[in-house]
Amino acid sequence: MGDRNNLNSTLLKLDKLSYKAYKDIKGSYEFEDFTLIIDYVQGDPFASPSQLRVIILHAVAGFPSQLYQTKSREIALRDYLARRFARVANHLSSHRGSGKSGLIAIGCATSQSEIATLGQEVIASTAVLFCPNHLEVRFVVGLPARGRRILGRQAAEMLCEDLPQIVTACLLYKSLNAAEIQQQVETIEDADWLRQQLPSKDLVAFIANGAILPRRSGIDPRPLLNAIPFQSPASLEVEFNCPNRGIITGMGIPAGISVIVGGGYHGKSTLLKAIELGVYNHLPGDGREYVVANPNGVKIRAEDGRSIAGVDISPFINHLPQGRSTTHFSTSNASGSTSQAANIIEALEAGAELLLIDEDTSATNFTIRDRRMQALIAKDKEPITPFIDKVRQLGDDYGVSTILVMGGSGDYFDVADRVIALENYLPQDVTEEAKVIARQYITDRNNEGGTNFGRINARIPIKNSINPSRGK
Repeated sequence: MGDRNNLNSTLLKLDKLSYKAYKDIKGSYEFEDFTLIIDYVQGDPFASPSQLRVIILHAVAGFPSQLYQTKSREIALRDYLARRFARVANHLSSHRGSGKSGLIAIGCATSQSEIATLGQEVIASTAVLFCPNHLEVRFVVGLPARGRRILGRQAAEMLCEDLPQIVTACLLYKSLNAAEIQQQVETIEDADWLRQQLPSKDLVAFIANGAILPRRSGIDPRPLLNAIPFQSPASLEVEFNCPNRGIITGMGIPAGISVIVGGGYHGKSTLLKAIELGVYNHLPGDGREYVVANPNGVKIRAEDGRSIAGVDISPFINHLPQGRSTTHFSTSNASGSTSQAANIIEALEAGAELLLIDEDTSATNFTIRDRRMQALIAKDKEPITPFIDKVRQLGDDYGVSTILVMGGSGDYFDVADRVIALENYLPQDVTEEAKVIARQYITDRNNEGGTNFGRINARIPIKNSINPSRGK
């Protein structure tokens, strides 16, 4: 094992040599506060960057054990450190020659543009790890070159000067904002706790009062400025006593079938999107910190052109022309309705307990078949059984709940357990009104779903069908 001086002198000696000579620096080096391990050295300045690790003893890093004593807290702290490393490394990174020269990035980013791609969600990753005796941080470096000649002095600056600055600024507790860390740890712990409490109140989702659901744009996931805070209708309001925050109130969506309605641009899809992302925790200040959903919730949509391999879609699609079977259905180019049927079955096979569906991203003929179309095209001529005739059976037979955004068909009032209307991003419980309308305007459509949902098979991927090799 070498030290900082050995690494510095080696890099200076490599200056202007062929890029492949960088292989000589692979190994471990002792610095004042940490150990640097160079695991992989890229063979070309344009290739995937080199892979490095920093090891810091807990006694040196100095993080109080209470910040990572539970899984929730540990993931929150690891996320905080990864983001901090990404910001500081991005600030110190500079273009130092050809290709990826000068890149310093957390995890496995392969370009400057990927450095700041950490989103609003707090998700466990292997970029930062808390081991029994030490903290480990994994990152990548684009070793500098001009053409394919080593820039040894620039490399020495990166690894022997910039890297120690990053470690000091990002990975030592004494250098960080303790209040920020505590806030993130407690926020994530409370969100995890809330998600675990949902079954105790027979809920599949919870949206806290005061939450900010709209985003700035489709490519900017930060909260919309001056957005209307969420406020639950009284009939759906529930209360929790979180471990850190204390009492919190908001809208609880019970298990069963919930239909979200409202005019265009009033927040239907925004609410569903927040619930969809409620399987993840969010950063403090995101606005959706206390929007949580059943962790086994899955967003379903139509995916024209997707491949389907050996899926039993017969609960939704049957008696195809030419007698083609749908109990073991395969295609390389599925239609919208077929893809949506397969997506639901695959989600159920994977253990989904909540389905989230937006009519905007659904196949119309999969969602509904009204009485007039039933009269014109008889059921024996229509292979597709619409979701409206299966959604109740899905709950009764398998205990799977569904939340649907529906702005164009009131037929779903007949099967809904509750109807939530969005007006200017504020929800109202209109279940009773919807039920009155359903009784007043009877659709008289035939239920085409049969007596039960149908079989859900247990499928196991064939290991030989998965090729883990890289490249061609």
